Amino acid sequence: MSNVSVGIDLVQISAIAASVDRFGDRFLDRVFTPGEIEYAKASPALFASRLSARFAAKEAVRKALRLDGVAWRDIEVVRHEDGACGIALHGAARHLARTDGGALAVSLSHENDQAAAVVIATRDA
Repeated sequence: MSNVSVGIDLVQISAIAASVDRFGDRFLDRVFTPGEIEYAKASPALFASRLSARFAAKEAVRKALRLDGVAWRDIEVVRHEDGACGIALHGAARHLARTDGGALAVSLSHENDQAAAVVIATRDA
């Protein structure tokens, strides 16, 4: 038997872009992993959109797993070879999620000035 929980988040892309403009690498390095930053920079036109979708995914993971106080970089959006996205947990997030067992699925989207993410978490009862 397993339990299922869902997290969802919606982010204003212009707000993330403003944080990048204001705080630069300090913001990027606090919130995103090197892999996430590299992926976002690979397409300058989509830089803020890609970061925003990843920020929304991190929030959605926190909601689905009830991970208050976990560092942003402990939750990472990764791209698989087939182009699909997944979630990798590190540090405290990995430890806390491991105690529950289960799996995570993520879906990202961005359009105009909005980015969204939905995360489904399954855990053993």
